[in-house]
This record gives sequence, C-alpha cells and structure tokens, in this order.
Amino acid sequence: MTDTVDDVELPYDEDASQQEKINALQERLEVLESQNEEMRDKLLDANAENNKYQQKLERLTHENKKLKQSPLFVATVQELTDEGVIIKQHGNNQEALTEVTDEMREDLEPDSRVAVNNSLSIVKSLDDETDVRARVMQVDQSPDVTYQDIGGIEEQMEEVRETVEMPLKNPEMFEDVGIDPPSGVLLHGPPGTGKTMLAKAVANQTDATFIKMAGSELVHKFIGEGAKLVRDLFDLARQEEPAVVFIDEIDAIAAKRTESKTSGDAEVQRTMMQLLSEMDGFEDRGEIRIIAATNRFDMLDRAILRPGRFDRLIEVPKPNAEGREQIFQIHTRDMNVSDDVDWAALAEMASEASGADVKAICTEAGMFAIRDDRTEVRMEDFEEAWEKIQKEADEDEDVSKTFA
Repeated sequence: MTDTVDDVELPYDEDASQQEKINALQERLEVLESQNEEMRDKLLDANAENNKYQQKLERLTHENKKLKQSPLFVATVQELTDEGVIIKQHGNNQEALTEVTDEMREDLEPDSRVAVNNSLSIVKSLDDETDVRARVMQVDQSPDVTYQDIGGIEEQMEEVRETVEMPLKNPEMFEDVGIDPPSGVLLHGPPGTGKTMLAKAVANQTDATFIKMAGSELVHKFIGEGAKLVRDLFDLARQEEPAVVFIDEIDAIAAKRTESKTSGDAEVQRTMMQLLSEMDGFEDRGEIRIIAATNRFDMLDRAILRPGRFDRLIEVPKPNAEGREQIFQIHTRDMNVSDDVDWAALAEMASEASGADVKAICTEAGMFAIRDDRTEVRMEDFEEAWEKIQKEADEDEDVSKTFA
C-alpha cells in the first residue's frame, strides 16, 4: 500500500519558497494517482467476482425453475389426423387427441416417441427407444484374434467365412448366381474347441458392426423384458447394417419347448419366440448375419435349427493329432522353447485335449520353467503340465459324481 495523502506534509509556512510548495503538491498528486490505480484494480477484481456470482445465481435460478416444473410423460404417436395427433400415454395406456404445430407435425409419424405435459400436449419429440443393455453389447473395438490364431478346424473356419464374411464383402457373387446368401451359422461341439474364437476372428476380419451377447443375458425375471431386449438388439443391428450378431450359449433361451407351466419357463419361451421372429419372421432381416454357439446341440428346439434361421449347422469337434500339433505351435510361438520339444510327440501325448486344453498345457509348462528359475521351456515341462491338467480334470469329475 502506498503512502496516504495525509503522510505528505505541505510547507505552507511563510518561510517556504514557491518551488518547495510546488514540489510538495506534485508529491501529493503522485500519491493520489497511485491510490486511484489501486482502487481501479480493486474495482476490476470486484466486478469479476460479481460476474462469477451472477452466473452462479442464474444457474441456480434456472435449476430451481426446472425442479418446480411438472414432469413430462412419455407417450407414443398412434395416428396423425386432420384434427390433430392421437397419442397413447405409456403406463396407463390413456389415449388423447392433441394439436401440434405444423413444424412439429413434420417430425412425427406413427410409433414416434414424444414427451407430453399434464394436459397431454406434445412438448417435444424423443429419440427411438433402445435398451441401454443392447448398446453395451455392441463391440466398439475389434478383438485381437485372427484366423491365424486358430488351428485344427480349417474346414469349419472356411464354412464360417463363406457364410458370414463372403456375403458382406462380395454380395454381388450371390446376385450373379441368383441365390440368397446364408443367413446364419450355428457352431456346436464340446467345450474349448474354438467356437467363440471363430466368432472373434470374424469380428476382427469384417468391417461390419459386431454385436455379442450370451444366451443367459436374454433371460429376465419380468414378463416381456427378455423379448424386448431381443427386439432392441435386432433394431440396433438394423440401424448399424451391415452387422453380425453373435449369440453364445444359445441353448439358454432356445431349449426344446416343454409342457412346463412355471412362469420362468414361460418367459424363456417368450424370449425364444421373439428370437425366432427376428431371425426369420415376416419382415426382411436385411444385411444381418447371425453366429451362434452351443455345447448342448441336443437341447435345442427344432424350430431354431431349420433353414432360414441357421442355414449352416457346423460341428466343431476336438482337434485331431495334426490339429493339436498346429495349436501347440500357435500358443508357443511367443515362448522361448527348447530345441528338444517334439510337437508331434506332444500332440500324440495329449490325445484327448481340446484347443483350450492345449493352451492350458502351454501356460502351465511356462509356469514350471518360471518355478525352476529358467527362461527356456523344455519338453519335460509340457509333459508335467499335461499330467497336472489331467489330474485336476479327474478330481473335478470325482467331485461332480459325489454331488450328483
């Protein structure tokens, strides 16, 4: 803080010269100018602070106004007539005739979702409803699995590519021949044979939108919820055409229909009916390809297996000796493997192993090398890994029999 004006003494006594008085007045003027500058800075800071609080006040006032407003209700447009728009309010199914502006009328059509107030007047138009769970199932980033990562099922791989990839990449080939491309493929076989990996490879290789779901995710407690989710999933696929829909463990919702009267079984069957309708119903499915996988082919309902829904039923068996050898080489290509490892002997040793079992053997063999403080994986590590995995499998089987 600078000196105040009172701190500057004025030599007004008679003995002071004219120059001394002038100097004293100049000094006092400088003090006043300094004080004025400081007050101007303080005023600017105060104005800035005032603007900040004014904006906060306006925001709180706006929020308070919104909180005092009555909530809007969701309704569906039933019909557009000369007298106005017929809407049906959700929840109570109350129908009403309301008038709208010409500008809003242009944006409305039957089945449009709108927001209405207490007097059932349309306030604004809403976007189409899509369950957020359906959006979550859309794959935004392609998996890092390629066809080179899959071994032992070359024939099945080629069939999947013909069914899913070719119609998306080269639709003109089917037009030239004059046939409709296959609409879906069902992969079935024992666990761990590469069914899900095939679907991941398709997602990696195609530019189509990939939507994945598990059958269990479509089973819900409340009536109609599972069917609605199925409908929303296929609506999403139509919006994002071309698209590939992958349903893992489809037996969870597509098991054979029974005479059971329980509400749970009835809801599962309603979900399956919706799935059957979406796969091959009255409306054209468009550029949507379906891949499904199951370990329990014997449980599936006949209706879902017919051509038009799944044109290809591809069995994915456990790999043969040549396939197991190829899978061993795939899963060890980034490993530091000793020269004494005999792939053919390993494939012969693990005669009952699936592709997933082979991967587990490779991982466990690497763990044996780490325990021995080695960076190189030897043949004996793979042999011990197979013995350990077999022992664990036998123990699991004994436990299952005990509780059966």
